[in-house]
Amino acid sequence: MRTYLGHLAVERGLAANTLSSYRRDLLRYVRVQEGRGRTAIGDITEDDVRAFLMGLREGDEEHPPLSAGSAARALVAVRGLHRFALREGLASGDPAHDVKPPTPPRRLPKAITLEEVERLLAAAAGPSDGDAGTARGLRDRALLELLYGSGARISEAVGLDVDDVDLDDGFARVAGKGGKARAVPIGDYAARAVGAYLVRARPELAGAGRGGPALFLNARGGRLSRQGAWMVLRAAADRARLSQVSPHTLRHSFATHLLDGGADVRVVQELLGHASVTTTQVYTLVTVQLLREVYATSHPRARS
Repeated sequence: MRTYLGHLAVERGLAANTLSSYRRDLLRYVRVQEGRGRTAIGDITEDDVRAFLMGLREGDEEHPPLSAGSAARALVAVRGLHRFALREGLASGDPAHDVKPPTPPRRLPKAITLEEVERLLAAAAGPSDGDAGTARGLRDRALLELLYGSGARISEAVGLDVDDVDLDDGFARVAGKGGKARAVPIGDYAARAVGAYLVRARPELAGAGRGGPALFLNARGGRLSRQGAWMVLRAAADRARLSQVSPHTLRHSFATHLLDGGADVRVVQELLGHASVTTTQVYTLVTVQLLREVYATSHPRARS
């Protein structure tokens, strides 16, 4: 298991968060198989793998039952481990090859309307006009404008350095999953908000720390964390009286609104940094639902 994790880190370049999830899932797998009397990876059978998967779904005294998606994620780690063991000659077969992951229910991304986006962005700077000029208010507005204007993940936005943003051309260079870089447009509204933050707010925040390249800074002058950015979003949503707003809400809304406006799904795929267009196509289901609603309310023969 340690050798496999090392392979994922060094040769595959998996992100730290992904490696942490793999390690947690595989440790549980190893303990379960040891409890079944398996002392070497070559001893594990297909029935052992299926029993592990069933145990994930049912839970036990130490672990609650996992959803289909979480169990499937754990099985991905297990299948990767056995493929690696077979390839490296550590086992003579792959007992996980024919074990299929449970199919999670299809969940459409949660997107908010354009009017709700505007309410959220207006609330980012604070509950009163006076807060809009504070360093934090300018930072928060710039952060949320950039998230919606670019479709970037929160982790990508807080990972930006000042030099990664070109306000004249309206582009930012973000590092996506697996360290894969891509250029994303940020739009005039986001460019103006980021520009105001850089001129009027960032120097004040930077003065509280030791300096650094990060674009978005916290109150101590260090790089704003993902948790800090999530709190900014949550506070703005509370002020705008919007419920069910998650860290991905603005990203989902960005994609959905582009497709509603007629954007090609492959362009949206590139903007979001999805490796496969299949991942992006889930957003087309959202827009099909919108078309159905418009048809049902507008066409004279839509309803009997």
